[in-house]
Amino acid sequence: METIAKHKPNIEIATDAEGVARKSVDVFVGDARKAIAANDVFYVAVSGGHTPKRFFELLGRTSQAQALAWDKIQLFWVDERYVPPDSPWSNYKLAAETFLDKVAIPQSNIHRIPTEFGDFKVAARSYEETIRTTFGVGRDELPVFDLMMLGMGVDGHIGSLFPDCYACFDTAALASVVYLLGDRHDRITLTHPVMCAASHLTVLVCGSEKADILKRVFNTDPDDIRYPAHILWPVLDKVTWLLDSAAARAI
Repeated sequence: METIAKHKPNIEIATDAEGVARKSVDVFVGDARKAIAANDVFYVAVSGGHTPKRFFELLGRTSQAQALAWDKIQLFWVDERYVPPDSPWSNYKLAAETFLDKVAIPQSNIHRIPTEFGDFKVAARSYEETIRTTFGVGRDELPVFDLMMLGMGVDGHIGSLFPDCYACFDTAALASVVYLLGDRHDRITLTHPVMCAASHLTVLVCGSEKADILKRVFNTDPDDIRYPAHILWPVLDKVTWLLDSAAARAI
């Protein structure tokens, strides 16, 4: 398929969410093996939410994932709600309960987004400093993740880059605060320059409720303020879309 912007997304469609989860494990394992063989380290960032839960569970159970050199994996998060790490809304907690305690990853290799600070901006700067230290990059450099695993919301957001939010415009920081109105939790997210710098990105999209937004994202001119997923369009050759048949039915 080809979008109005003349890009050709790399789309893989599975029958259902279970198939997407299994494809996700294959991508994770394949990219990890490749990066470790080449550089003796695998830098990866994962997201939270409903869609990746089964992927996380499979990471903790399948033999191919269990056999990875987890001591060479540096694990980060794309975004996090500003809640305690034991909150049911925490992306970190989801990972901790589904696979972190089932694989041999050292605690020092787990880099969750800190949510203990009273000042959200201090927390974002702390996470940025952790990233820079772990990657060994300076102030004028971007970290290059080997793999970044994203989802997409029904409004076209990725990470916690929501339509019209300030973080969509933040190109200076590695991590940005996202303030949300109403009863939604404020968040911290990696910024779009960090996302676009990754060597490989996957976007997991499941469910019939995502069919309409996928159709609009793939068939409208890029507008990353209205549809933040469009920030990926300049690097679309590095993006793999992992969809189930329900989400893909309109494209």
